[in-house]
Amino acid sequence: MTALLIVLSIILIAVVAVQIGRVTELASKIRGEEEMQEVSNRRQGAYLLAFLPIFLVLTIGSGIYYKNYMFGFGAMNAASEHGPVLDRMFNITLFFTGIVFIITQIALFYFAYKYKGKKGRKADFIAHDNRLEIVWTLIPAVVMTFLVIGGLDAWNEVMADVGPGEEYLEIEATGYQFGWAMRYPGPDGKIGEKDFQKISGLNPLGQNWQDEKNLDDFHASEIYLPVNKKIRVRITSKDVLHNFYLPHFRVKMDAVPGMPTYFVFTPTKTTEEFRLQLSKYPEYQVPADPADPEGPQLWENFDYELACAELCGRSHFAMRLPVKVVSEQEFQAWAAKQPSYYMSTIRNTQEDPYTDRLFESEISERKAEFNEKLESALTAETPDEKVFELEYVKFETGAAELTPLSRYELNNIVEGMAKYPDMRVELAGHTDNTGGDEVNQTLSENRAQVVYDYLVEQGVSADRLVARGYGASQPVDTNNTDAGREKNRRTEFKIIG
Repeated sequence: MTALLIVLSIILIAVVAVQIGRVTELASKIRGEEEMQEVSNRRQGAYLLAFLPIFLVLTIGSGIYYKNYMFGFGAMNAASEHGPVLDRMFNITLFFTGIVFIITQIALFYFAYKYKGKKGRKADFIAHDNRLEIVWTLIPAVVMTFLVIGGLDAWNEVMADVGPGEEYLEIEATGYQFGWAMRYPGPDGKIGEKDFQKISGLNPLGQNWQDEKNLDDFHASEIYLPVNKKIRVRITSKDVLHNFYLPHFRVKMDAVPGMPTYFVFTPTKTTEEFRLQLSKYPEYQVPADPADPEGPQLWENFDYELACAELCGRSHFAMRLPVKVVSEQEFQAWAAKQPSYYMSTIRNTQEDPYTDRLFESEISERKAEFNEKLESALTAETPDEKVFELEYVKFETGAAELTPLSRYELNNIVEGMAKYPDMRVELAGHTDNTGGDEVNQTLSENRAQVVYDYLVEQGVSADRLVARGYGASQPVDTNNTDAGREKNRRTEFKIIG
């Protein structure tokens, strides 16, 4: 209703103004153009002079009223180490330009009143005035000199790269229509190389998996940063021009396709500290959602954010990511939970160049998995529960030849047998129903015997092992599908005493 009344009022004012113009036009025809022009000039001059104080009061008053929402004032102090330098430069610039603004506006409106059109008055033409030229050249030059020198000092401080031997965290931000892909280094602390020619559905950033620094890098859907630690952001773009903008940290840098850029900054306030800072101001002690007066207040819902400051397309507004600044301990705990992109998405796919090797983390995981199964089987009460599959023991297709990576699982068995010297085990080979029964029986026996021989070679006593082949007689899944047949081709570990 309020909005409707405002619109109707504006329409009414416009209609009145048009009617006044028509009346003025008619009056001018009656009383003469020159006389009406002089009256109009006096009226417009008076209006402009009256508008001057209103305009200045509203301009300065609105700045004072909204200062706690504006960067650099009140609650919105910078949350980075270099931020106060920029805020100070902006405030100095605002001081000088503010003086010029006020003087200019006073002169503009006053001159419009004083030198309004009047019958018999003639404008003077001044071809040149040395003193005037010197004044309006010298004063801005002096002011600009100080501003530029201060700006250069600030620029050199803000844009400095990390020094040799300096401790920092490097992350990568890649802009695309319409979002940000954030990449963090893993435990090695280094971000791996990438090549746009390697971009694919599985590899959205074009990471070069031959560079082992990539193997522990992880992708994040939000930005976590440790407080009071120098952050170097490597900034790139996959398509058009974007802009990496962290307003609360006074960080802003273009993301240019084909030309990597960077920015270095140090967060000085955690998200929680900034929220507490906002909570002291009445402007933020209001419901975050006006429709839910009992819900969280505005300061409680605050988050730093990453935005794009370029008009990069229709969905430009969607390029927003929350930024959380936390303690070093919280950051390390969060990073430890993030899965490596290579291990979670690329490993054992067509893009994986390391299918012929296991990494230390995988070896450790498989060992822990085997030990868990072994402990469970040892404490089981029924015979069926004392059996488990050796899922990492594999053979070459159609043969009784172990694949190279099978040795890790077999070595786990050797350690388990050494840990429990009284344990006796049956090694059971199983196949699918492809081929004849006799062929499958022989293949399963040979495979079980190969596992038996390996363990004996590694020092396990032969009288603690039994090798048996069951052919295709004990399937655990259907033999009508590839997935089912793969499950039926297995080697089992059974505790028999």
